Amino acid sequence: MQEQELQKLREIILNAKNLVFFGGAGVSTESGIPDFRSVDGLYSQKYDNIPPEVIISHSYFVKHTDKFFKFYKDKMLCLDAKPNAAHLKLAELEEAGILSAIVTQNIDGLHQMAESRNVFELHGSVHRNYCQKCGKLFDARYILESESVPKCDKCGGIIKPDVVLYEEGLDSATVEGAIKAIQKADVLIVGGTSLNVYPAAGFLRYFHGKHLVIINRDETQADSMAELCIRDKIGEVLKQIEVPYE
Repeated sequence: MQEQELQKLREIILNAKNLVFFGGAGVSTESGIPDFRSVDGLYSQKYDNIPPEVIISHSYFVKHTDKFFKFYKDKMLCLDAKPNAAHLKLAELEEAGILSAIVTQNIDGLHQMAESRNVFELHGSVHRNYCQKCGKLFDARYILESESVPKCDKCGGIIKPDVVLYEEGLDSATVEGAIKAIQKADVLIVGGTSLNVYPAAGFLRYFHGKHLVIINRDETQADSMAELCIRDKIGEVLKQIEVPYE
């Protein structure tokens, strides 16, 4: 990262009237949570000789619930992870009145742990789980500590994580809120995402503001649209932004 890139980013952020952050798996890799598409990501692995993309589908959850939860608990519940510099800086920017919303593809809840308040979780959260029979809610620790398939302690129904699996649609209220936030933004920072996952990646078309910034280790398909592209880890970049307080 060049110093001139960092200085430009500082100017854009500190002059923003309505900043929105759109983030993906790369935001949480610095907290030790694996992403999906990198060389060491989940999609590069096999689990019982089954691709992860198949395991985290709705049909696989229904047909092979026990195998789904074996993978889910082992690979997707990272409950000891802590917010990193990116999560903390974004919460600080919100507290300072600069950042108005976070739109995330992540399901780990680290933005809320860092005390961000206005977070749109496009793909749901591991921290919300519900009984498919009676609707009782459970936390992620209950899922992790359950034997095999987690069952409701009230009615015995199978508990489902409130995460969006393949073959499932996004929550309409969350999508509507995220789109409205992006439409109102004068600055959109996209960080830690390859922009290869739809429909989430298509949200950029709703941005009509002044400054589009992309911070990602690798190239993205939206680089040509951005005013500023920084090739680095999102946490390493954002921690160098000093937030002014009145």
